[in-house]
Amino acid sequence: MKLTGAQIIMECLKEQNVDTVFGFPGGTVIALYNALYDYPEINHILTCHEQHAAHAADGYARATGKPGVVFATSGPGATNLVTGIATAYMDSVPMVAITGNVEKKNLGKDSFQEIDITGVTIPITKHNVIVKEIEDLAPAIREAFYIAQSGRPGPVLVDVTKDVTVGEGEYTPEKPKAIEHKNAFSEDDIKAAAEAINESKKPFIFVGGGVIAAEAEQEVKELAEKLNAPVTMTLMGMGAFPASDMKYTGMVGMHGTKTSAMCVSNCDLLIAIGARFSERVTSDRTKFATQAKVLHIDVDPAEINKNISADYEVTGNAKDVLDALLPQLEQKTDGTWMEQVRHWKRSYPLDRATRNARFPKKIIQAMQEAAPEDTVFTTEVGQHQMWSAQFLKIEHPRQLITSGGLGTMGFGMGAAMGAAVGTGKQVVNIAGDGSFHMNLQEIVTAVKHQLPIMILILNNNVLGMVRQWQKLFFDKRYSQTTLNNPTDYVKLAEAFGAYGVDISDEKDLKGAFKKAFAHKGPVIVKCDIHEDENVLPMVPGGQPLDNIILDLEK
Repeated sequence: MKLTGAQIIMECLKEQNVDTVFGFPGGTVIALYNALYDYPEINHILTCHEQHAAHAADGYARATGKPGVVFATSGPGATNLVTGIATAYMDSVPMVAITGNVEKKNLGKDSFQEIDITGVTIPITKHNVIVKEIEDLAPAIREAFYIAQSGRPGPVLVDVTKDVTVGEGEYTPEKPKAIEHKNAFSEDDIKAAAEAINESKKPFIFVGGGVIAAEAEQEVKELAEKLNAPVTMTLMGMGAFPASDMKYTGMVGMHGTKTSAMCVSNCDLLIAIGARFSERVTSDRTKFATQAKVLHIDVDPAEINKNISADYEVTGNAKDVLDALLPQLEQKTDGTWMEQVRHWKRSYPLDRATRNARFPKKIIQAMQEAAPEDTVFTTEVGQHQMWSAQFLKIEHPRQLITSGGLGTMGFGMGAAMGAAVGTGKQVVNIAGDGSFHMNLQEIVTAVKHQLPIMILILNNNVLGMVRQWQKLFFDKRYSQTTLNNPTDYVKLAEAFGAYGVDISDEKDLKGAFKKAFAHKGPVIVKCDIHEDENVLPMVPGGQPLDNIILDLEK
Protein backbone atom coordinates (compact mmCIF):
# COMPACT_ATOMS: atom_id res chain seq x y z
CA MET A 1 0.00 0.00 0.00
CA LYS A 2 1.08 3.59 -0.62
CA LEU A 3 1.79 5.63 2.51
CA THR A 4 3.71 8.75 3.37
CA GLY A 5 7.06 8.29 5.07
CA ALA A 6 5.55 9.62 8.29
CA GLN A 7 2.76 7.02 8.11
CA ILE A 8 5.33 4.29 7.43
CA ILE A 9 7.16 5.25 10.63
CA MET A 10 3.92 5.06 12.61
CA GLU A 11 3.00 1.70 11.08
CA CYS A 12 6.45 0.35 11.95
CA LEU A 13 5.95 1.49 15.53
CA LYS A 14 2.65 -0.41 15.60
CA GLU A 15 4.47 -3.49 14.26
CA GLN A 16 6.89 -3.26 17.19
CA ASN A 17 3.98 -2.98 19.69
CA VAL A 18 5.02 0.52 20.72
CA ASP A 19 2.37 2.04 22.97
CA THR A 20 4.15 5.21 24.10
CA VAL A 21 6.39 7.83 22.52
CA PHE A 22 8.04 10.79 24.24
CA GLY A 23 9.00 13.88 22.31
CA PHE A 24 8.70 17.46 21.15
CA PRO A 25 7.56 18.59 17.67
CA GLY A 26 9.33 20.87 15.21
CA GLY A 27 9.65 21.81 11.56
CA THR A 28 11.34 18.70 10.18
CA VAL A 29 9.06 16.28 12.02
CA ILE A 30 5.81 18.15 11.44
CA ALA A 31 4.65 15.46 9.02
CA LEU A 32 5.44 12.80 11.61
CA TYR A 33 3.34 14.60 14.20
CA ASN A 34 0.59 15.05 11.63
CA ALA A 35 0.58 11.28 11.10
CA LEU A 36 0.62 10.69 14.88
CA TYR A 37 -2.74 12.50 15.00
CA ASP A 38 -4.31 9.45 13.29
CA TYR A 39 -2.80 6.87 15.65
CA PRO A 40 -4.62 7.34 18.97
CA GLU A 41 -3.45 3.89 20.13
CA ILE A 42 0.06 5.31 20.45
CA ASN A 43 0.27 7.56 23.50
CA HIS A 44 2.52 10.60 23.07
CA ILE A 45 3.95 12.39 26.10
CA LEU A 46 4.89 15.99 25.28
CA THR A 47 7.74 17.05 27.56
CA CYS A 48 9.06 20.55 28.16
CA HIS A 49 12.54 19.73 26.80
CA GLU A 50 13.90 17.06 24.50
CA GLN A 51 16.56 15.97 27.00
CA HIS A 52 13.88 14.89 29.42
CA ALA A 53 11.94 13.18 26.62
CA ALA A 54 15.05 11.03 26.12
CA HIS A 55 15.35 10.43 29.87
CA ALA A 56 11.66 9.50 29.97
CA ALA A 57 12.11 7.00 27.13
CA ASP A 58 15.10 5.62 29.06
CA GLY A 59 13.09 5.32 32.29
CA TYR A 60 10.24 3.66 30.41
CA ALA A 61 12.67 1.09 29.00
CA ARG A 62 14.36 0.37 32.33
CA ALA A 63 11.03 -0.01 34.15
CA THR A 64 9.30 -2.18 31.52
CA GLY A 65 12.11 -3.97 29.69
CA LYS A 66 10.67 -2.73 26.38
CA PRO A 67 12.52 -0.24 24.16
CA GLY A 68 11.78 3.40 24.85
CA VAL A 69 10.97 5.64 21.88
CA VAL A 70 11.62 9.37 21.50
CA PHE A 71 10.91 11.88 18.70
CA ALA A 72 12.79 15.13 18.11
CA THR A 73 13.18 17.65 15.35
CA SER A 74 16.44 18.60 13.65
CA GLY A 75 19.18 20.90 14.93
CA PRO A 76 18.73 21.81 18.60
CA GLY A 77 15.90 19.31 19.00
CA ALA A 78 18.23 16.49 18.01
CA THR A 79 21.23 17.77 19.95
CA ASN A 80 19.07 18.15 23.06
CA LEU A 81 18.68 14.36 22.98
CA VAL A 82 22.43 13.77 23.18
CA THR A 83 22.79 13.62 26.97
CA GLY A 84 19.81 11.29 27.24
CA ILE A 85 21.14 9.03 24.49
CA ALA A 86 24.59 8.95 26.13
CA THR A 87 23.00 8.08 29.47
CA ALA A 88 21.18 5.13 27.89
CA TYR A 89 24.32 4.04 26.04
CA MET A 90 26.48 3.96 29.18
CA ASP A 91 23.88 1.87 31.02
CA SER A 92 22.97 -0.44 28.10
CA VAL A 93 19.33 0.65 27.81
CA PRO A 94 17.28 -0.18 24.68
CA MET A 95 16.05 3.06 23.10
CA VAL A 96 15.06 4.16 19.60
CA ALA A 97 15.43 7.86 18.83
CA ILE A 98 13.76 9.09 15.64
CA THR A 99 14.87 12.55 14.54
CA GLY A 100 14.00 14.72 11.59
CA ASN A 101 16.49 16.47 9.34
CA VAL A 102 16.36 18.99 6.52
CA GLU A 103 15.49 17.92 2.99
CA LYS A 104 18.06 15.81 1.19
CA LYS A 105 18.87 18.62 -1.25
CA ASN A 106 19.73 20.93 1.68
CA LEU A 107 22.04 18.56 3.54
CA GLY A 108 25.57 19.87 3.96
CA LYS A 109 24.60 23.46 3.17
CA ASP A 110 24.32 24.80 6.73
CA SER A 111 20.57 24.95 6.31
CA PHE A 112 18.28 26.24 9.06
CA GLN A 113 18.35 23.82 11.99
CA GLU A 114 20.59 21.37 10.12
CA ILE A 115 22.91 19.18 12.17
CA ASP A 116 24.74 15.97 11.34
CA ILE A 117 23.16 14.15 14.26
CA THR A 118 24.38 10.75 13.08
CA GLY A 119 27.93 12.11 13.13
CA VAL A 120 27.38 13.63 16.56
CA THR A 121 26.02 10.42 18.07
CA ILE A 122 28.37 7.82 16.56
CA PRO A 123 30.24 7.36 19.89
CA ILE A 124 27.07 7.12 22.00
CA THR A 125 24.78 4.89 19.96
CA LYS A 126 24.86 1.18 19.31
CA HIS A 127 23.94 1.99 15.70
CA ASN A 128 22.67 5.01 13.79
CA VAL A 129 21.58 5.80 10.25
CA ILE A 130 20.28 8.67 8.16
CA VAL A 131 17.41 7.76 5.81
CA LYS A 132 17.42 9.75 2.56
CA GLU A 133 15.23 7.45 0.43
CA ILE A 134 11.73 6.34 1.33
CA GLU A 135 12.34 2.72 0.32
CA ASP A 136 15.00 2.51 3.06
CA LEU A 137 12.71 3.83 5.80
CA ALA A 138 10.80 0.76 7.02
CA PRO A 139 13.90 -1.49 6.99
CA ALA A 140 15.80 1.16 8.98
CA ILE A 141 13.11 1.43 11.65
CA ARG A 142 12.77 -2.35 11.97
CA GLU A 143 16.52 -2.80 12.18
CA ALA A 144 16.71 -0.09 14.85
CA PHE A 145 14.37 -2.00 17.16
CA TYR A 146 16.17 -5.27 16.59
CA ILE A 147 19.63 -3.83 17.25
CA ALA A 148 18.46 -1.88 20.31
CA GLN A 149 17.22 -5.08 21.98
CA SER A 150 19.60 -7.79 20.79
CA GLY A 151 22.88 -8.76 22.45
CA ARG A 152 23.94 -6.00 24.79
CA PRO A 153 21.03 -3.52 24.61
CA GLY A 154 21.58 0.10 23.72
CA PRO A 155 20.22 3.20 21.97
CA VAL A 156 19.80 3.43 18.20
CA LEU A 157 19.13 6.66 16.30
CA VAL A 158 17.28 6.91 12.97
CA ASP A 159 17.55 10.33 11.30
CA VAL A 160 15.00 10.94 8.53
CA THR A 161 15.10 13.78 6.01
CA LYS A 162 11.98 15.88 5.74
CA ASP A 163 11.33 14.97 2.11
CA VAL A 164 11.21 11.29 3.11
CA THR A 165 8.55 11.95 5.77
CA VAL A 166 6.30 13.86 3.32
CA GLY A 167 6.97 11.66 0.29
CA GLU A 168 5.04 8.50 -0.58
CA GLY A 169 6.28 4.95 -0.86
CA GLU A 170 5.19 1.34 -0.69
CA TYR A 171 4.64 -0.18 2.73
CA THR A 172 4.20 -3.90 3.37
CA PRO A 173 3.47 -4.98 6.97
CA GLU A 174 5.91 -7.37 8.62
CA LYS A 175 6.06 -9.15 11.95
CA PRO A 176 8.91 -8.02 14.24
CA LYS A 177 12.05 -10.06 13.92
CA ALA A 178 12.51 -12.31 16.94
CA ILE A 179 15.22 -11.13 19.32
CA GLU A 180 17.93 -13.78 19.43
CA HIS A 181 20.73 -14.27 21.91
CA LYS A 182 23.77 -15.09 19.80
CA ASN A 183 25.87 -16.75 22.47
CA ALA A 184 29.55 -17.30 21.75
CA PHE A 185 30.31 -19.73 24.59
CA SER A 186 31.24 -23.35 24.02
CA GLU A 187 30.79 -26.51 26.08
CA ASP A 188 34.45 -26.26 27.00
CA ASP A 189 33.89 -22.73 28.36
CA ILE A 190 31.05 -23.96 30.57
CA LYS A 191 33.07 -26.98 31.70
CA ALA A 192 36.09 -24.82 32.66
CA ALA A 193 33.84 -22.38 34.54
CA ALA A 194 32.09 -25.22 36.38
CA GLU A 195 35.38 -26.80 37.40
CA ALA A 196 36.66 -23.46 38.72
CA ILE A 197 33.49 -22.96 40.75
CA ASN A 198 33.44 -26.51 42.11
CA GLU A 199 37.09 -26.23 43.19
CA SER A 200 36.64 -22.87 44.92
CA LYS A 201 36.36 -22.65 48.70
CA LYS A 202 35.44 -18.95 48.94
CA PRO A 203 33.41 -17.91 45.87
CA PHE A 204 31.95 -14.39 45.70
CA ILE A 205 29.13 -13.58 43.26
CA PHE A 206 29.40 -10.13 41.71
CA VAL A 207 26.25 -9.03 39.84
CA GLY A 208 25.83 -6.18 37.36
CA GLY A 209 23.05 -4.71 35.24
CA GLY A 210 23.47 -7.42 32.60
CA VAL A 211 21.60 -9.83 34.89
CA ILE A 212 18.55 -7.54 34.88
CA ALA A 213 18.75 -7.07 31.10
CA ALA A 214 18.86 -10.86 30.66
CA GLU A 215 16.12 -11.46 33.26
CA ALA A 216 18.45 -13.90 35.00
CA GLU A 217 17.70 -12.96 38.60
CA GLN A 218 16.20 -16.37 39.44
CA GLU A 219 19.27 -18.13 38.08
CA VAL A 220 21.53 -15.92 40.20
CA LYS A 221 19.50 -16.82 43.28
CA GLU A 222 19.86 -20.52 42.44
CA LEU A 223 23.60 -20.02 41.98
CA ALA A 224 23.94 -18.37 45.40
CA GLU A 225 21.98 -21.18 47.05
CA LYS A 226 23.98 -23.89 45.34
CA LEU A 227 27.32 -22.30 46.23
CA ASN A 228 26.25 -21.09 49.67
CA ALA A 229 28.04 -17.91 48.62
CA PRO A 230 27.74 -14.19 49.35
CA VAL A 231 26.41 -11.84 46.68
CA THR A 232 27.20 -8.23 45.92
CA MET A 233 25.79 -5.91 43.28
CA THR A 234 26.90 -2.88 41.37
CA LEU A 235 24.63 0.17 41.35
CA MET A 236 23.20 -0.98 38.02
CA GLY A 237 22.65 -4.52 39.29
CA MET A 238 20.56 -3.56 42.30
CA GLY A 239 17.36 -5.58 42.40
CA ALA A 240 18.88 -8.58 40.64
CA PHE A 241 19.23 -10.18 44.07
CA PRO A 242 16.90 -9.35 46.98
CA ALA A 243 18.38 -6.99 49.56
CA SER A 244 16.62 -8.93 52.33
CA ASP A 245 18.53 -12.14 51.57
CA MET A 246 21.12 -12.93 54.24
CA LYS A 247 23.69 -13.70 51.54
CA TYR A 248 23.58 -10.11 50.27
CA THR A 249 26.61 -8.09 51.41
CA GLY A 250 25.55 -4.68 50.11
CA MET A 251 26.74 -2.68 47.14
CA VAL A 252 30.39 -2.90 46.09
CA GLY A 253 32.69 -0.05 45.11
CA MET A 254 33.52 3.53 46.01
CA HIS A 255 30.49 3.88 48.30
CA GLY A 256 29.90 0.17 48.86
CA THR A 257 30.04 -1.69 52.14
CA LYS A 258 33.15 -2.73 54.05
CA THR A 259 31.87 -6.31 53.97
CA SER A 260 31.73 -6.35 50.17
CA ALA A 261 35.23 -4.87 50.04
CA MET A 262 36.47 -7.59 52.41
CA CYS A 263 34.82 -10.28 50.29
CA VAL A 264 36.50 -8.96 47.14
CA SER A 265 39.89 -8.95 48.87
CA ASN A 266 39.54 -12.41 50.46
CA CYS A 267 37.57 -14.56 48.02
CA ASP A 268 39.35 -17.19 45.96
CA LEU A 269 36.96 -16.97 42.99
CA LEU A 270 35.15 -13.82 41.88
CA ILE A 271 32.17 -14.71 39.69
CA ALA A 272 31.27 -11.55 37.75
CA ILE A 273 27.97 -11.74 35.88
CA GLY A 274 26.88 -8.92 33.57
CA ALA A 275 29.24 -6.39 35.13
CA ARG A 276 31.90 -4.31 33.41
CA PHE A 277 34.32 -3.56 36.28
CA SER A 278 34.09 0.24 36.09
CA GLU A 279 36.60 2.19 38.16
CA ARG A 280 33.80 3.25 40.53
CA VAL A 281 33.59 -0.44 41.48
CA THR A 282 37.24 -1.51 41.34
CA SER A 283 39.02 1.75 42.22
CA ASP A 284 42.72 0.71 41.92
CA ARG A 285 42.39 -2.13 39.42
CA THR A 286 45.90 -3.41 40.12
CA LYS A 287 44.88 -4.18 43.71
CA PHE A 288 41.38 -5.52 43.01
CA ALA A 289 40.62 -9.14 43.97
CA THR A 290 44.32 -9.99 44.05
CA GLN A 291 43.78 -13.31 45.89
CA ALA A 292 41.09 -14.51 43.52
CA LYS A 293 40.70 -16.11 40.16
CA VAL A 294 38.17 -14.19 38.06
CA LEU A 295 35.32 -15.80 36.12
CA HIS A 296 33.72 -13.18 33.87
CA ILE A 297 30.33 -13.84 32.27
CA ASP A 298 29.14 -11.14 29.87
CA VAL A 299 27.15 -10.85 26.66
CA ASP A 300 29.60 -8.31 25.24
CA PRO A 301 33.01 -9.81 24.38
CA ALA A 302 34.50 -6.32 24.38
CA GLU A 303 34.00 -6.09 28.15
CA ILE A 304 35.94 -9.26 28.96
CA ASN A 305 39.59 -8.49 29.79
CA LYS A 306 38.99 -4.77 29.16
CA ASN A 307 39.31 -3.57 32.76
CA ILE A 308 40.10 -6.71 34.75
CA SER A 309 41.86 -9.77 33.36
CA ALA A 310 39.72 -12.89 33.48
CA ASP A 311 41.07 -16.34 34.29
CA TYR A 312 37.88 -17.88 32.92
CA GLU A 313 35.52 -16.24 30.46
CA VAL A 314 32.08 -17.11 29.15
CA THR A 315 30.62 -14.84 26.49
CA GLY A 316 26.85 -14.98 26.30
CA ASN A 317 23.49 -13.92 27.66
CA ALA A 318 23.61 -14.31 31.46
CA LYS A 319 20.43 -16.40 31.65
CA ASP A 320 21.61 -18.78 28.94
CA VAL A 321 25.05 -19.11 30.51
CA LEU A 322 23.68 -19.85 33.97
CA ASP A 323 21.14 -22.31 32.57
CA ALA A 324 24.04 -24.22 31.03
CA LEU A 325 26.28 -23.85 34.08
CA LEU A 326 23.98 -24.66 37.01
CA PRO A 327 23.49 -28.39 36.27
CA GLN A 328 27.26 -28.90 36.33
CA LEU A 329 27.75 -27.34 39.78
CA GLU A 330 28.08 -29.26 43.00
CA GLN A 331 26.09 -28.26 46.08
CA LYS A 332 28.47 -26.64 48.58
CA THR A 333 27.75 -27.54 52.19
CA ASP A 334 30.77 -26.11 54.03
CA GLY A 335 29.56 -22.99 55.85
CA THR A 336 32.99 -21.67 56.89
CA TRP A 337 33.13 -18.96 54.21
CA MET A 338 29.61 -17.68 54.89
CA GLU A 339 30.31 -17.60 58.62
CA GLN A 340 33.29 -15.35 57.92
CA VAL A 341 31.06 -13.11 55.80
CA ARG A 342 28.47 -12.92 58.60
CA HIS A 343 31.26 -11.94 61.00
CA TRP A 344 32.25 -9.05 58.73
CA LYS A 345 28.62 -7.96 58.45
CA ARG A 346 28.38 -7.86 62.24
CA SER A 347 31.74 -6.08 62.61
CA TYR A 348 31.07 -3.44 59.94
CA PRO A 349 27.35 -2.69 60.00
CA LEU A 350 26.24 0.07 57.66
CA ASP A 351 24.74 1.94 60.64
CA ARG A 352 28.22 2.51 62.02
CA ALA A 353 29.45 3.87 58.70
CA THR A 354 26.62 6.36 58.26
CA ARG A 355 26.70 8.37 61.47
CA ASN A 356 26.97 11.54 59.41
CA ALA A 357 23.89 10.61 57.40
CA ARG A 358 21.43 9.71 60.13
CA PHE A 359 18.68 12.04 58.94
CA PRO A 360 18.92 11.12 55.23
CA LYS A 361 18.71 7.47 56.27
CA LYS A 362 15.61 8.10 58.39
CA ILE A 363 13.99 10.12 55.60
CA ILE A 364 14.53 7.43 52.97
CA GLN A 365 13.47 4.60 55.26
CA ALA A 366 10.36 6.46 56.45
CA MET A 367 9.43 7.16 52.84
CA GLN A 368 9.82 3.51 51.81
CA GLU A 369 7.81 2.32 54.81
CA ALA A 370 4.93 4.56 53.73
CA ALA A 371 5.21 3.74 50.02
CA PRO A 372 3.27 0.98 48.24
CA GLU A 373 5.28 -2.24 48.15
CA ASP A 374 5.73 -2.18 44.37
CA THR A 375 6.91 1.43 44.21
CA VAL A 376 9.56 2.18 41.60
CA PHE A 377 12.41 4.45 42.72
CA THR A 378 14.36 6.76 40.45
CA THR A 379 17.20 9.04 41.49
CA GLU A 380 19.10 12.05 40.35
CA VAL A 381 22.89 11.99 40.80
CA GLY A 382 24.85 12.97 43.89
CA GLN A 383 24.89 12.13 47.58
CA HIS A 384 21.18 11.28 47.60
CA GLN A 385 21.82 8.70 44.87
CA MET A 386 24.32 6.84 47.04
CA TRP A 387 22.13 7.13 50.13
CA SER A 388 19.30 5.65 48.07
CA ALA A 389 21.50 2.73 47.06
CA GLN A 390 22.55 2.20 50.68
CA PHE A 391 19.25 2.64 52.50
CA LEU A 392 16.49 1.52 50.13
CA LYS A 393 15.58 -2.15 50.32
CA ILE A 394 15.44 -3.10 46.65
CA GLU A 395 13.89 -6.53 46.34
CA HIS A 396 13.08 -6.78 42.65
CA PRO A 397 14.69 -6.02 39.30
CA ARG A 398 13.65 -2.74 37.62
CA GLN A 399 12.68 -1.29 41.00
CA LEU A 400 15.62 1.14 41.16
CA ILE A 401 16.33 3.31 38.11
CA THR A 402 19.39 5.52 38.21
CA SER A 403 22.12 6.88 35.96
CA GLY A 404 25.23 4.81 36.64
CA GLY A 405 27.77 5.12 33.87
CA LEU A 406 27.26 8.74 32.82
CA GLY A 407 26.10 10.04 36.20
CA THR A 408 23.57 12.45 34.72
CA MET A 409 22.19 15.14 36.99
CA GLY A 410 18.65 15.89 35.85
CA PHE A 411 18.00 12.27 34.82
CA GLY A 412 15.61 11.26 37.59
CA MET A 413 12.54 13.37 36.84
CA GLY A 414 12.35 12.32 33.20
CA ALA A 415 13.05 8.71 34.14
CA ALA A 416 10.29 8.88 36.77
CA MET A 417 7.80 10.04 34.15
CA GLY A 418 8.79 7.21 31.82
CA ALA A 419 8.55 4.63 34.61
CA ALA A 420 5.15 5.93 35.73
CA VAL A 421 3.75 5.90 32.19
CA GLY A 422 5.20 2.46 31.45
CA THR A 423 4.13 0.68 34.63
CA GLY A 424 1.28 2.70 36.13
CA LYS A 425 2.95 2.21 39.52
CA GLN A 426 3.78 4.76 42.19
CA VAL A 427 7.19 6.29 41.44
CA VAL A 428 9.43 8.19 43.83
CA ASN A 429 12.22 10.32 42.38
CA ILE A 430 14.84 10.91 45.08
CA ALA A 431 16.68 14.15 44.35
CA GLY A 432 19.08 16.67 45.75
CA ASP A 433 18.29 20.35 45.42
CA GLY A 434 21.09 20.77 42.87
CA SER A 435 19.79 18.06 40.54
CA PHE A 436 16.18 19.11 41.09
CA HIS A 437 16.85 22.57 39.69
CA MET A 438 18.07 21.00 36.44
CA ASN A 439 14.71 19.42 35.63
CA LEU A 440 12.00 21.10 37.68
CA GLN A 441 10.06 22.30 34.60
CA GLU A 442 8.96 18.70 33.93
CA ILE A 443 6.72 18.83 36.99
CA VAL A 444 4.18 20.49 34.71
CA THR A 445 4.35 17.47 32.37
CA ALA A 446 3.69 15.14 35.29
CA VAL A 447 0.78 17.32 36.41
CA LYS A 448 -0.79 17.43 32.94
CA HIS A 449 -0.84 13.64 32.87
CA GLN A 450 -1.56 13.25 36.59
CA LEU A 451 1.29 10.82 36.96
CA PRO A 452 1.74 9.12 40.38
CA ILE A 453 5.15 10.67 41.08
CA MET A 454 6.61 11.88 44.35
CA ILE A 455 9.72 14.05 44.10
CA LEU A 456 11.60 13.66 47.39
CA ILE A 457 14.17 16.45 47.71
CA LEU A 458 16.97 16.10 50.26
CA ASN A 459 17.71 19.79 50.52
CA ASN A 460 21.12 20.77 51.89
CA ASN A 461 21.59 23.99 49.88
CA VAL A 462 24.88 22.73 48.44
CA LEU A 463 26.21 20.45 45.72
CA GLY A 464 26.79 17.83 48.37
CA MET A 465 28.97 15.25 46.64
CA VAL A 466 31.40 17.80 45.23
CA ARG A 467 31.44 19.62 48.57
CA GLN A 468 32.29 16.33 50.32
CA TRP A 469 35.34 15.95 48.09
CA GLN A 470 36.29 19.59 48.64
CA LYS A 471 36.07 18.96 52.37
CA LEU A 472 38.19 15.80 52.30
CA PHE A 473 40.77 16.58 49.62
CA PHE A 474 40.76 20.32 48.85
CA ASP A 475 41.20 21.96 52.28
CA LYS A 476 37.51 22.91 52.57
CA ARG A 477 37.77 25.36 49.67
CA TYR A 478 34.07 25.28 48.81
CA SER A 479 34.31 26.82 45.37
CA GLN A 480 30.88 27.22 43.69
CA THR A 481 29.20 24.41 45.60
CA THR A 482 27.12 26.56 47.96
CA LEU A 483 23.72 27.02 46.30
CA ASN A 484 21.39 28.58 48.86
CA ASN A 485 18.64 28.75 46.23
CA PRO A 486 15.74 30.79 47.62
CA THR A 487 13.19 28.38 46.13
CA ASP A 488 9.96 27.92 48.06
CA TYR A 489 9.29 24.32 47.12
CA VAL A 490 5.71 24.22 48.39
CA LYS A 491 4.76 27.35 46.46
CA LEU A 492 6.59 26.03 43.41
CA ALA A 493 4.58 22.80 43.60
CA GLU A 494 1.36 24.77 43.86
CA ALA A 495 2.34 27.01 40.94
CA PHE A 496 2.74 23.95 38.73
CA GLY A 497 -0.49 22.40 40.01
CA ALA A 498 1.22 19.79 42.20
CA TYR A 499 0.99 19.22 45.95
CA GLY A 500 3.84 20.39 48.18
CA VAL A 501 5.01 19.16 51.59
CA ASP A 502 7.81 20.66 53.68
CA ILE A 503 9.41 18.44 56.35
CA SER A 504 11.90 20.01 58.74
CA ASP A 505 11.51 17.81 61.80
CA GLU A 506 12.13 14.10 62.21
CA LYS A 507 8.93 13.62 64.18
CA ASP A 508 6.90 14.76 61.16
CA LEU A 509 8.25 12.12 58.76
CA LYS A 510 5.70 9.34 59.22
CA GLY A 511 2.61 11.51 59.05
CA ALA A 512 3.89 13.68 56.21
CA PHE A 513 4.73 10.73 53.99
CA LYS A 514 1.43 9.04 54.73
CA LYS A 515 -0.38 12.20 53.70
CA ALA A 516 1.81 12.68 50.62
CA PHE A 517 1.21 9.16 49.30
CA ALA A 518 -2.53 9.57 49.82
CA HIS A 519 -2.54 12.46 47.35
CA LYS A 520 -3.41 11.64 43.75
CA GLY A 521 -0.98 13.08 41.24
CA PRO A 522 2.49 14.64 41.54
CA VAL A 523 3.81 15.58 44.97
CA ILE A 524 6.95 17.45 45.99
CA VAL A 525 8.30 16.59 49.43
CA LYS A 526 11.20 18.75 50.61
CA CYS A 527 13.28 17.68 53.60
CA ASP A 528 16.06 19.90 54.93
CA ILE A 529 19.31 18.13 55.82
CA HIS A 530 22.63 19.49 57.05
CA GLU A 531 25.17 20.56 54.43
CA ASP A 532 27.88 18.38 55.97
CA GLU A 533 26.05 15.05 56.03
CA ASN A 534 28.44 12.73 54.20
CA VAL A 535 28.19 9.61 52.09
CA LEU A 536 30.14 6.84 53.81
CA PRO A 537 31.72 4.36 53.36
CA MET A 538 33.97 5.96 50.77
CA VAL A 539 37.06 4.83 48.90
CA PRO A 540 39.10 7.81 47.66
CA GLY A 541 39.47 7.71 43.89
CA GLY A 542 42.27 5.48 42.61
CA GLN A 543 42.96 3.82 45.96
CA PRO A 544 42.45 0.13 46.80
CA LEU A 545 39.07 -0.93 48.15
CA ASP A 546 40.88 -1.78 51.41
CA ASN A 547 41.46 1.96 51.96
CA ILE A 548 37.80 2.47 52.73
CA ILE A 549 36.82 5.42 54.94
CA LEU A 550 34.16 4.33 57.40
CA ASP A 551 33.82 7.36 59.62
CA LEU A 552 34.70 11.06 59.64
CA GLU A 553 33.76 11.60 63.26
CA LYS A 554 36.46 11.42 65.91
